[in-house]
Amino acid sequence: MNTVSHSEVQALNAVAAVAAASASVQAETQAITVPEVAPYELHLIALSKLRPSARNVRKSGGTAVPALAVSILRVGLLQNLTAIASSDGEHFEVVAGKRRLAALKLLAKRRKLGKDHPVPCLLVPDASARTVSLTENVQRVAMGAIEELRAWKALAAEGRAVEDIAADFGVTPLVVRRRLKLANVSPRLLAACEAGEASIEQLMALAITDDHAAQEAAWFEAPQWQRSPDSLRDHLTHDEIDAGRDAVARFVGVEAYEAAGGGIRRDLFSDGQDGVFLTDAGLLDALARDRLASVAEAVQAEGWGWVEVAPRATASELHQFQRARRSRREPGKAEAKRIAKLEAEQNRIQDRLDDEDAELSEEGAQALNEELDRIGSELDTIEQTLMVYAPGVVPVAGAVVSVDQAGAVAVHRGLLREEQAKALRAQERQEAANAASDGRDPGAVSAEPATPGISERLAKRLSAHRTVALQAEVARHPQVALVAVVHQLAQRVILDGYGPSPVSITAFVQDRLTHHAPDVDEAPAAVGLREVREAWAARLPGDPDALFAELLAMPQSELLSLLAVCVGYTVSAIASKEAEVPAAAFAQAVGLDMHDWWTPTAAGYFDHVSKAKMLEAVQVFAPGEVNRLAKLKKAQIAAEAERLAAGSGWLPVMFRTPEVAAIAQAGVEPDADASADGTERDEEEQAHATA
Repeated sequence: MNTVSHSEVQALNAVAAVAAASASVQAETQAITVPEVAPYELHLIALSKLRPSARNVRKSGGTAVPALAVSILRVGLLQNLTAIASSDGEHFEVVAGKRRLAALKLLAKRRKLGKDHPVPCLLVPDASARTVSLTENVQRVAMGAIEELRAWKALAAEGRAVEDIAADFGVTPLVVRRRLKLANVSPRLLAACEAGEASIEQLMALAITDDHAAQEAAWFEAPQWQRSPDSLRDHLTHDEIDAGRDAVARFVGVEAYEAAGGGIRRDLFSDGQDGVFLTDAGLLDALARDRLASVAEAVQAEGWGWVEVAPRATASELHQFQRARRSRREPGKAEAKRIAKLEAEQNRIQDRLDDEDAELSEEGAQALNEELDRIGSELDTIEQTLMVYAPGVVPVAGAVVSVDQAGAVAVHRGLLREEQAKALRAQERQEAANAASDGRDPGAVSAEPATPGISERLAKRLSAHRTVALQAEVARHPQVALVAVVHQLAQRVILDGYGPSPVSITAFVQDRLTHHAPDVDEAPAAVGLREVREAWAARLPGDPDALFAELLAMPQSELLSLLAVCVGYTVSAIASKEAEVPAAAFAQAVGLDMHDWWTPTAAGYFDHVSKAKMLEAVQVFAPGEVNRLAKLKKAQIAAEAERLAAGSGWLPVMFRTPEVAAIAQAGVEPDADASADGTERDEEEQAHATA
């Protein structure tokens, strides 16, 4: 939000004080003397003979020179310069009035004044140069902000046009309107500001309305801690809609709303589309419904049993519906070929962005990130076409057409009312019974997969962190490590099988995870595991026979601890896709929780996903920031996402995927505790996800 800038206030205070100072100088010119020097004399000196003096104590303050030049051109030079004679005998050095001199020189450069334009200068003795310069700067009192506002109001009260006043002071008409707006705030509040009880920023917030009674109520009836500019503005506009924040307002558009006759209140101190408040909520919602009607017709044509338009449908309202599950069909030949091509291109671009040796300009990196976003969007679109509902679901279920938080159309399909969900569950049970009688697998239903959107490289990077965390957890659970070893041996020795297992009995240490995640060695899990390994290495003898004897004499509890460390180092859970969950049974057994081992950062996650994927994550842990971040560049979004995610507990899909679900799909029986913990969740999912 724009405010009345400090430099503007200073410039205007200087102009207001010049006349009084000039009158004082003229009245006292003949009377002022300095001991043992000639009296001060006022002369008209050609502009070309004036130059700045090194003995001017004011080294800063040379701002807003163009505005001062305009003011001098309009109303003249109201205060003389102070100068001393130069040692060359031809020029004069200005010891007070450097900014005025700069403004005059600028006018001469623009040919608004002649180069020899006569300038009133007070000549002072050389020995008094610094004293006079310092005196001019310290022996003056700046005009108060409220006094200045009253002066602006008085100028306007004389009948002068805003544009004319602006021209006199070299400012824009908007600056004048803003000052007049402040001057029209309640006199009680202006007095409070003058007394230091309120700030200019608070007055600007109160100026959102011209109603003095409303202004005073907002200020005097509010506790001190509710008098921030934002709180005051919200209090005065609580019945109105902020067009900059409201999603439906962005969807409809301020111009369309105004064209339909909607009332508007504009905050004069805001920029662009900020500070626009809509006063007719009913009209806004009606316009949104009209725009969504055509979308609803298209959705209805898909065959849904019912379609409703609700521009402001909330998550809690939508949660009242149950949702029909979708299953993923196999992509056709052309679709599979397109997916493979897009994923290969996605990996190539991501590899180039991750390559520290690649010389990429900021524009080049931006272009690659935009291409990644485009590819990710196309992959998401293809994936959605692969998701299908079971036969008979669409004619029964329905959809709600609404507006999302970004102001775009959102269609929520597959919604079921309670009676519809019951009917489909009864149908599902009947079909399952028929399938069982026919010898088919009644549970052969593919769950809806996680939305794709990360590259294979990032999938491996994240899974490397999951692997080292899993290794650390196994090292802390000797019983699970022993089970894993026996499980592997029993499969191959007793059952003569070769089923998949995360444990390699041949003891290939999985400690080269930096190939997938360069930062994994600094992860808490890797550091802790390395310290434990080094402690055992220092304790155990290197000779094989001596090692055997040491282990033979070792207590069973210590032997199991050593076994856990060794087994842990053989665990591998590297994945190539976001939906993969390797070693799910292992993770469930040790109670792996990636919150303990991993934190979302720009370098570890956000830098490696598309802009859309980042905003999707931010929508979870900081939904109020999505609109602001959407306007930033990708690197800025990544940095902000890291900051906002801190302490939120957010995890990417690869770390959030329920291990129990993966075990169930693999046909593995979870332990009793896991089953007990999962019962309530499964029942809730059954209620809200009917196949």
